[in-house]
Amino acid sequence: MKKKVKDKPLEKVSKNKTKESKLKQEINYIKSIAQLKTARTAGQRASDWLTKWAGSWFFIILFLFFIIVWMFINGYYLIQYKQGEAFDPFPFILLNLALSCLAALQAPIILMSQNRQTQRDRIKAEFDYRINKKAEREIREIRNLLLRKRYKK
Repeated sequence: MKKKVKDKPLEKVSKNKTKESKLKQEINYIKSIAQLKTARTAGQRASDWLTKWAGSWFFIILFLFFIIVWMFINGYYLIQYKQGEAFDPFPFILLNLALSCLAALQAPIILMSQNRQTQRDRIKAEFDYRINKKAEREIREIRNLLLRKRYKK
């Protein structure tokens, strides 16, 4: 009888240790998520900033305004200097070159930022999965306790 009494506290201690180790693992996992968000290189910060800036309505409106102003200025020079050549004649080749260069530089930077976002989403999904598994285990334990109490009556 005494051995059973001594065994039960030991079992509780070992269960508590396993729960504590699982809790420590989860805390370390949360810390790693926080480090991923804060520990960024200068290039990663720049790509995130550019993506945020280039994806804003302010940037789109400002860029459209720039293109329209460019076309009007060149149209004005084209009318004023009919005999001579304008700065950038009608098909606006220089403007097209500038826009193509901008797109060529922006695309890989935006893709880098999207890859970082995908990495963060993957970690969040893993974290959510772990939380769901833990909740499932706890629900199962509660269900088993309720069933045991029900059958004891």
